[in-house]
Amino acid sequence: MAVCIAVIAKENYPLYIRSVPCQNELKFHYTVHTSLDVVEEKVSAVGKSLADQRELYLGLLYPTEDYKVYGYVTNSKVKFVIVVDSSNTSLRDNEIRSMFRKLHNSFTDVMCNPFYNPGDPIQSKAFNGIVSGMMVQTG
Repeated sequence: MAVCIAVIAKENYPLYIRSVPCQNELKFHYTVHTSLDVVEEKVSAVGKSLADQRELYLGLLYPTEDYKVYGYVTNSKVKFVIVVDSSNTSLRDNEIRSMFRKLHNSFTDVMCNPFYNPGDPIQSKAFNGIVSGMMVQTG
């Protein structure tokens, strides 16, 4: 499954980043922020074409030697980035889509919480539990 999951605000600052293993956390921060350029490029390309505006899944943003980076943008321009290990060839596109759908639903639940201030880092235990279920289990 995923080795890093990130939620990036409309203004391109992280609301939530979680990665396993923890010693590569800085590397994943860099990977996520590098992917934002590709996300902006894809979003602007979709805006110019007459493509389906409801398609939120951006697909594979870019592959690296070790990882594949996938993207998703909500209607409110919040970006989700999932990094998976390149060695995991059994992961299909529809499984990535379902991970993003699950993440989006959980994010919506966080936004509906009256005690959450939009723009603050996400510290929800329920959201963290959903993300934990999507992460690679090490050990």
